[in-house]
Amino acid sequence: MTIDEACVSCIINQSVRVADSINASKSLKKELTSSVERMSKDFSYDDTPPEIASYVYEKMAQIANKTDLYDEIKEISTKKALSFVPALKEKLHKSPNKLLTATKIAVAGNVIDLAAPVEFDIENELDKVFHTEFAYDDFSLLQERLSSAKKVLVIGDNVGEHIFDYMYIETLKELYPDVKYSYMVRGKPIINDVTIIEAKEAGFDKLCELVDSGVNTPGFTYGRANTYSKELFDKVDLVISKGMGNYECMSQSHRDSICFLLKVKCSVVASSLGKAIGDIICKLV
Repeated sequence: MTIDEACVSCIINQSVRVADSINASKSLKKELTSSVERMSKDFSYDDTPPEIASYVYEKMAQIANKTDLYDEIKEISTKKALSFVPALKEKLHKSPNKLLTATKIAVAGNVIDLAAPVEFDIENELDKVFHTEFAYDDFSLLQERLSSAKKVLVIGDNVGEHIFDYMYIETLKELYPDVKYSYMVRGKPIINDVTIIEAKEAGFDKLCELVDSGVNTPGFTYGRANTYSKELFDKVDLVISKGMGNYECMSQSHRDSICFLLKVKCSVVASSLGKAIGDIICKLV
């Protein structure tokens, strides 16, 4: 899906968030926001929101002289997510439907999104997600595809959320042990998206195949991916896509058997899905 006017204002607003997150001086904050406003005049409406974000965040990183604009916040998000793991493991242990419970946990984790115009509290989401129905509910289809799959690719989204992705893949391995699983991350720091650094710290390289996609966008942009990632994406039996950025990049993908798991956090994605902000989605195409 390509950008519209709402995406432009959202991306401009993100420059303010970046400035606040790095405790920018008044002059640096003005430089960051004014630079993004100038860039916005030349945004291409043929690009996806994650493609636009890649240009904007690269420019902001240069201005701030900081490789990873959200490094400190990503560390905090990870610690926060880890604090929920013991209780969630107990929930999984007692669950009569482990796949559904693990899928709901994975979706609840998607609220950790620093680029979204609407913020949700992870603790509240985890409290209510088990009693919330998928607004777009292809869970039975997902279960069916998993039962026949040989290779499954999970494409990660945000740091903190990746801790819940780890639990999700752990559960998938328990339920479908003969499947080969891969977890794909971003090629470089972009917003608060998970990269190879955070994924290795979480132990994904010991859990499953860990893949650096090579992309510099907050979403899997196929045309920017490295050769291996493209081949893997094309050949696996099922892709499980986490989050809005990946949905924005892959909603019109050349392949099928993609399951989108996300929390709707903006009006543009809500309109694309025909759902409301706050809805949880399990959509298989």
